[in-house]
Amino acid sequence: MYRLPPLPTIKEIIKLYNLRAQKQLSQNFLLDLKLTEKIVRKAGNLNGAYVCEVGPGPGGITRAILNSGVEELLVVEKDTRFIPGLKMLNEASLGKMRIVHGDILTYRMDRSFPKNLKKEWEDDPPKVHIIGNLPFNVSTPLIIKWFEAISERTGPFYYGRTQMTLTFQHEVAERMKASVGSKQRSRLSIMSQYLCDVKHCFSIPGRAFVPKPEVRIFPISIPWL
Repeated sequence: MYRLPPLPTIKEIIKLYNLRAQKQLSQNFLLDLKLTEKIVRKAGNLNGAYVCEVGPGPGGITRAILNSGVEELLVVEKDTRFIPGLKMLNEASLGKMRIVHGDILTYRMDRSFPKNLKKEWEDDPPKVHIIGNLPFNVSTPLIIKWFEAISERTGPFYYGRTQMTLTFQHEVAERMKASVGSKQRSRLSIMSQYLCDVKHCFSIPGRAFVPKPEVRIFPISIPWL
């Protein structure tokens, strides 16, 4: 399996390109590569898979995805400041990446991957995965948009039951996995559990991020029954 060559650390990338997390974009950088690798492992076997990473930022999770043996990695990044660092990763990966400068809320993922990956809804999930450390201000509207796409079998779910491994802030994750009778039970709980098999993977402490967020972060795996 191809592995990335030695590269500058994420801290060095941030310093090299003078990157600063922007509060108005709810940005928090995850610098611990052991944690980024742990998130990617929760996505399962990615060998030969096509992966879309949402908001890669300085590229911590991106590196772990590239080291997992993917066939192709598509990254969708809204912030132009991160594009040079992502281009460096693409060169190091021998062109396994496609970099899209755009907004994931409007991006047409149904046109992103080869059509021969498409499977019938009743079949096993396709070799298409979505992974991302979601900014707080995007996470809820984005997952609701994807729930709508699941019901219509459009967007990322044009290919079938595409699996997702995403990070959410504590309150959102609690609502997504809340059981019947729980105080956290909400419309989001019902939608999440009706359409998907929601699994809480682990909690990420705030100190793992720069800057430190005021909330805990939960990676959530969203495979299928």
